[in-house]
Amino acid sequence: MKFEVVGKNGFTPTDAIKAYAEKRFNKVVSFFGPEVVQEVRVVCKVYKDHHKIEVTIPAKGNVLRAEVSDPDMYAAIDKANDKLVSQIRRHKDKLKNNLEKEGIKQAYSHEFDAESLEKEIIASQLVKNKKVELKPMTAHEAIAAMELSGHDFYIYLDQETTRTNVVYRRDDGDYAIIETQTI
Repeated sequence: MKFEVVGKNGFTPTDAIKAYAEKRFNKVVSFFGPEVVQEVRVVCKVYKDHHKIEVTIPAKGNVLRAEVSDPDMYAAIDKANDKLVSQIRRHKDKLKNNLEKEGIKQAYSHEFDAESLEKEIIASQLVKNKKVELKPMTAHEAIAAMELSGHDFYIYLDQETTRTNVVYRRDDGDYAIIETQTI
């Protein structure tokens, strides 16, 4: 299999970045047989305020592709990997149905299981467990607390509904709230 990591915009990927990218994306490739995935292409771009990773994995009958931006190159690689896993999980049924067809069935590895792939990758990525105290506050207070903490999100207890909510900063710079509810 050909694994290619290239740089654009005047960036040349280091050996460490190449090794990290290959290690991360081999997890995704491992669920397809060696005959199916002939190539993985990772394009690393550097901009003034962020890095962009574009991953293309052409496979027989499918093309997996992810494009992700982040201020940190390694975090962008992780996010691209997560995005590919998410695609596999979403299209798991379609892939399984294709696996049942004669001809395609032999092309894919017999160990293909998107759920175990997702669990394995998430487990390998979990590096910290943090406990937070939920304080009753308004959405505006939560936004202020989030800004003070320097994070892109903040978990809080809504004063009016007494439910756990998450306020986060969107890519466009605005704020949004995820409201929880009991089922």
